[in-house]
Amino acid sequence: MNFLYVVIALVLIFDFINGFHDSANSIATIVSTRVLSPFIAVLFAAFFNFVAFWVFSLKVATTIGKGVVNPDILNLTVIGSALLAAIIWNLLTWWWGLPSSSSHTLVGGLIGAAVVSSGFGAVIISGVVKIVLFIFIAPFIGLILSFTISTIVLNIFRKVPPQKVDKYFRTIQIFSASAFSLGHGGNDAQKSMGIIWVALIVTGHVAKDAPIDMWIVISCYGAISLGTLFGGWKIVKTMGQKITKLKPFEGFCAETAGALTLVGATEFGIPVSTTHTITGAIMGAGARRGLSAVRWGVTRNIFWAWILTIPVSALISAIIYLILNFIL
Repeated sequence: MNFLYVVIALVLIFDFINGFHDSANSIATIVSTRVLSPFIAVLFAAFFNFVAFWVFSLKVATTIGKGVVNPDILNLTVIGSALLAAIIWNLLTWWWGLPSSSSHTLVGGLIGAAVVSSGFGAVIISGVVKIVLFIFIAPFIGLILSFTISTIVLNIFRKVPPQKVDKYFRTIQIFSASAFSLGHGGNDAQKSMGIIWVALIVTGHVAKDAPIDMWIVISCYGAISLGTLFGGWKIVKTMGQKITKLKPFEGFCAETAGALTLVGATEFGIPVSTTHTITGAIMGAGARRGLSAVRWGVTRNIFWAWILTIPVSALISAIIYLILNFIL
């Protein structure tokens, strides 16, 4: 029982760090275009992270809880190891200023601990393959949508003076940033819900087919919202300034493309990375001005962080599992 409380606490800590780490995704574009100050931007993002509670069904939570590793082999040691690995990797990438995926960190952690605990047969290959594919699909969709929306916007406003376009989109971008934050909360908070739900199932506190309790939903949305409120400014700089320079209308296009991608993935129950999605969308908005407008050296470092997240998290989790299994 006591270790269950520890695991639930670790989930909420992870959720807080997820919001802290990923706040850059929600606010980088609107801060870099100087539409909102950083403080006001994180207030907006935190509010819409929490409001997602009333908008989305819990399909992503189900995928994380039952679609990555076989629930029958899970125990609190496996779950605790996965969470500790995810927290460690999130803090490291935050310190380095790299926008890595909290979602994939958690997935990697579950895989690493499960394999050490019960072998490779514990991994649900089809579920993991779907998640891994979206490492590439989500940013590509974000890039294409952002490029397309940017082109449409430019054609609509081609006869409007640039100063007026800038003025219009300084207002409109508030709505697109809010929509992206809504999608971020809807997809990311559910991953933590799925972990608490599974922890309660494996300890016999709820039935396998039981719905997710409301206290889990509210606490996870609350934790990610608080994390967003405190923000990770190192990653804001990478996302909002180092990839490409954005104007307000380009920020609007990137945020709208990212929001559409996240909402679609959430409705299909796919736990995608908000980091990957908005990075691809920012690239798409910048690439419309030509390939030289995007700093591809920066994106190469980000790309390697994406690729390494799952295997490194799995390795860290496997080591932690061995230590915890020995101690406990």
